[in-house]
Amino acid sequence: MADKQGITFALEGVDEPTFFQVLRDLTHDSTFARPLQLLVEPPRQGTPGRITLAFERADRERALGAMQRFKTILLRFGVQVDSIRTPS
Repeated sequence: MADKQGITFALEGVDEPTFFQVLRDLTHDSTFARPLQLLVEPPRQGTPGRITLAFERADRERALGAMQRFKTILLRFGVQVDSIRTPS
């Protein structure tokens, strides 16, 4: 699995209900279907929620397109993305 990469979204200031609404929309959107995977860390007191879009190196272009869709879904809920980490 050395070829596995991920784009991590840190969702600062997003409460738990909003986090799970965003997650629901992501899981119902075919853009995020296999071979892409969503790795989820719900928000905890003092720690922002994180959602990582995981993919194999061969699926990088698909993942970059999904990242744009992800940002559109976040905007629907008025969520500002504080940081995005992408692999080099």
